[in-house]
Amino acid sequence: MSVAEFGGSGQGILLLHGLMSRASTWWTVAQWLKPYGRVVAPDARGHGRNPVRGPYRTEDFVADAAAVIERHDLAPAVVIGHSMGGLHAWALAATRPDLVRAVVAEDVVPDNRGRTVEEWKWYFDAWPPAFESLAHVRQVVDVPRVEEMFEEREDGWHLIAHLPDLYEIASEWGERAYWDHVDAIRCPMLVIEAGLGGLRAGQMAEVARRTGATHLVVPESGHVVHDEAPEVYRGAVEAFLSGSIDPV
Repeated sequence: MSVAEFGGSGQGILLLHGLMSRASTWWTVAQWLKPYGRVVAPDARGHGRNPVRGPYRTEDFVADAAAVIERHDLAPAVVIGHSMGGLHAWALAATRPDLVRAVVAEDVVPDNRGRTVEEWKWYFDAWPPAFESLAHVRQVVDVPRVEEMFEEREDGWHLIAHLPDLYEIASEWGERAYWDHVDAIRCPMLVIEAGLGGLRAGQMAEVARRTGATHLVVPESGHVVHDEAPEVYRGAVEAFLSGSIDPV
C-alpha cells in the first residue's frame, strides 16, 4: 500500500481521500495539521499508487485503514475523511472504536440507495482515451487538485486509477445504507456539509442529531470543502481538534 507520511509527531492523524482522488491531494491540509500530530494518508485500493485492485466492499477499505493505523502506530487516531473517505471513517469508528479517537467527515451521507453509477458515468465515458496535456485535463476535469490525480504516459495524460474500478466502488453506495455504522459511533465527531455539494439534504444534520456531532454547513462551497473553502474548513477542524487534542 502507498502511504504518504506528511510529518508531525505525537497523536496520529489519518487522512482518507475521496473517490478518484489520492493521498497527495491532502498536502495543503496536512501542513497546518502537523502541529496537532503525526499526519499520514494512504492511497485507497484502486487509487493512486496502491497496487491492490479489489475487492471493493466498504469493509475492505476499512480493513486497509485499520491496517495503516496499526502498522504506523497511530492509534487511537483522529480520522479525517472526505466523501468516500468520510464514509470509511464512519465505518472504521463504528467497527474498530479502539483505533479511532475522533472523526471529521466532509460532505458524505449514509444513504444513497436508489442512486446509480449510470447517473454520472456518462461524464467519465466522454473523456478522451488520453488527454493531450495537463491543461487539457484541467479544461475537462473541473475538480480541485486535479493535477495530483493524473500522470503523463507516452500517449498523453491518464487518471491514476481505473474507471471501471471506480464504478464498481461507487455502485455499492446505491445498494446499501450505513445508518447502522453511524448509530454505532461513540467518539467525538465533526461533520462538514457543502452547501453546493449536491448530496441528499438533511442526512448530515441527522447524523449530527444521532451522534451528538458538531455539524457545519458551508453554503458557498462545492463538494471539496477543504479546497473550495479552505479557511472555513481549517477554522472548523482546528476548533474541533483544539477541544480534544493539544498541539505538540
